[in-house]
Amino acid sequence: MLAGMKILVVLLACVANMVECEMFTSMAHLQTALYAERDIALTLRQYIDMEEKRLEKLKSIANDFASHSNEALKNPDGTLGNPVSAFLYVKRFTLDWDKDIEPILQNNTFTTMLQQIKFLKQDLPTYEDLSGAAAALLRLQDTYQLDTAKIASGELGKTKCAELSANDCYEIGRLSYNDEDFYHTTLWMQEAIERIQADINSTLSKSTVLDYLAFALYRQGNIQHALSLTNELLKIDPYHERARNNRGYYQRMIKEESKSRKMGDDGEGIAQEIKNKRHIDDYRNSNEFLTYESLCRGERTQKVKDEEKLSCRYKHNNHPLLLLRPAKEEDVHLDPWIVIYHDAMLDGEIQTIKQIATPKLNRATVQNAKTGALETANYRISKSAWLKDDDDEVVHRVNKRIEAITGLTLKTAEELQIANYGLGGHYEPHFDFARKEEKDAFKSLGTGNRIATFLFYMSDVEAGGATVFPYIGVKLFPKKGAAAFWYNLYKSGEGIYNTRHAACPVLVGVKWVSNKWIHERGQEFLRPCGKKFEE
Repeated sequence: MLAGMKILVVLLACVANMVECEMFTSMAHLQTALYAERDIALTLRQYIDMEEKRLEKLKSIANDFASHSNEALKNPDGTLGNPVSAFLYVKRFTLDWDKDIEPILQNNTFTTMLQQIKFLKQDLPTYEDLSGAAAALLRLQDTYQLDTAKIASGELGKTKCAELSANDCYEIGRLSYNDEDFYHTTLWMQEAIERIQADINSTLSKSTVLDYLAFALYRQGNIQHALSLTNELLKIDPYHERARNNRGYYQRMIKEESKSRKMGDDGEGIAQEIKNKRHIDDYRNSNEFLTYESLCRGERTQKVKDEEKLSCRYKHNNHPLLLLRPAKEEDVHLDPWIVIYHDAMLDGEIQTIKQIATPKLNRATVQNAKTGALETANYRISKSAWLKDDDDEVVHRVNKRIEAITGLTLKTAEELQIANYGLGGHYEPHFDFARKEEKDAFKSLGTGNRIATFLFYMSDVEAGGATVFPYIGVKLFPKKGAAAFWYNLYKSGEGIYNTRHAACPVLVGVKWVSNKWIHERGQEFLRPCGKKFEE
């Protein structure tokens, strides 16, 4: 199990004090486990060195006892008849024993080593992380339409990662099975069987995998195939009780289906081909979600409106901060207006912000539309931290740069949010602004709605991790130092619904972003209300 978990984490990675769980939601925190692994290895080596020395002492004591007893037994009366020899013999198993032998036999170093490792294990992944890592792998498989065999072979990005063994594939399938996700159970149990057959040294029992696979196929509606695999299982293990019961059940179901179709009792004519359908909710089968996944894969879902009018320019706004180093502004979309600013954050600034934010990272939350309360959700997998303007000169400098570029004030803006995405980290389609029905969304802030979003990319991502806008077909792939900007509200204060966007799952690499949500209050004279609704 531990080997499988380690390989799974290594595969996905090709993709502070961590007493809390959910390491999989942040790559920065998951990397902490690497240091813990290193320190545990050092602790074990130190223990092994001490144990080897202890065993050498025990070997020397055993040899001494054997030599002394063999010699003494040749003439016991002569040895023990001498009062000096007798005294030394008694002393040997009393004072000398307590001083020199008992400490070696008690081996207190073992208990100490266990305590040290128990402390270091706080920074290692938990079973919750294992479930999260497996769920991330399946999310990536679905979003990017990855072949199971290629994933198991470590073929995710430009570089080949660690391969999964038959047992690793089985564990992923078993975790899916426990969640009643029989679509992925089927995929991964089939891959496990393929790897059992290819690896003669595999210790995984084929009958164990067939047991899961047959039932998963039955739950997917493939009764005939489930019966076939159950018969294969019974050839390996004729006394497998559950398989014998299932065989009878499958045979009865086939007979009933045969009668309803007016076929023979042997079930001949029932479809033999494997149908393995991914069972998803209505939303994940919607046009929006399917478009979101297509954009994540880099596909073109629609022609960008007025694409021929897009341009790029140097922008300084007559602001002192931009006169010598103007912003490099590139249009991505005109309505709604979305732009990219190249080289908007320097490498040194990125490094400083990451260092300040890492100890503060906590599981990212979303706002409950009904209660307004912040809560975690499985459709947002990342960890975030908030940095105040006076936390560091770099944060202050970045905030001033945003003001200079946008021409908006940040006096009523939210703090700079730093996000680090975990294994398969993503944030499904959402609005940054609060809709009319979300009346209490920013009530406590007293600064109005989110008028605009300024999003910095603080790392390159080898594969995946794009920001996509499903309604308008726009996709932005992370580029270290670049920033995206768009307005969430029209000048009238109405929401721009075409700004609905999402953060695609990170396939390979590490994704760091920071964003500034700018609010309405204070912008009255900087961005006055327009006369038209959609101005």
